[in-house]
Amino acid sequence: MPPASQYSQDMKPYNEEKNKKEQVEEMFDNIAPTYDKLNHIMSLNIDRLWRRRVVRIVRRAKATKIMDIATGTGDLAIAMAKKSDRTQILGIDLSAEMLAHAQQKVQKQGLEERIMLEKCDAEEINIVAPGSIDVVTVAFGVRNFENIERGLQEIHRVLCAGGKLVILEFSTPRNRFVRWIYAQYSHRLIPRIGGMISKDKKAYVYLPESVDEFPAPEQFMQILAENGFGNIKRHSQSFGIAQIYEATKM
Repeated sequence: MPPASQYSQDMKPYNEEKNKKEQVEEMFDNIAPTYDKLNHIMSLNIDRLWRRRVVRIVRRAKATKIMDIATGTGDLAIAMAKKSDRTQILGIDLSAEMLAHAQQKVQKQGLEERIMLEKCDAEEINIVAPGSIDVVTVAFGVRNFENIERGLQEIHRVLCAGGKLVILEFSTPRNRFVRWIYAQYSHRLIPRIGGMISKDKKAYVYLPESVDEFPAPEQFMQILAENGFGNIKRHSQSFGIAQIYEATKM
């Protein structure tokens, strides 16, 4: 079995000469206009429930400085800001188009003073000083890292001593029946619906396939431990379709 970080490096959205990072940026720029609509339709709005659970975990940390990596259109950053009026949130993403949509939503909610958005590479967070962040969140973004371990090492660097990492990511259900249903839905229906609405079928072929290639929960927890995190917990969501991982910088 290849190293876990290699899973993410090998899987790319398009058959191009560009590296994975460049292709992921291109993909999310392409699907940004329809991303929110498709996300909620295809998850049957369950993704909202998962994010609420992440927000509850973050609130318990009583953080004042939060960084939301792969913030996308800002759903998680906005949800966290609404639940705590003393937090400052930095949302970063590779995709300028996703950030443009996030900025519109932030302004509509009147949260411009609480949420700052920046185009930034999660594997090279040069806009943040070491040890300056209380909590880092990543929702559905880790599997798009070109190098998982490098991304985790950067997160470890920017977190303060004892800082918390909370990751929400898809996983492959263990139950055979649930896994079969999920596979039919994710590999057959999602590419058709996603391609029809977004006009980028390759993106919605890649996204389910990248879930298949992502390390299993136990393996990913081991990767977290190997990259300086402890007190690692996971919370299975919706029959194992997603996982919420909690970890502390050691």
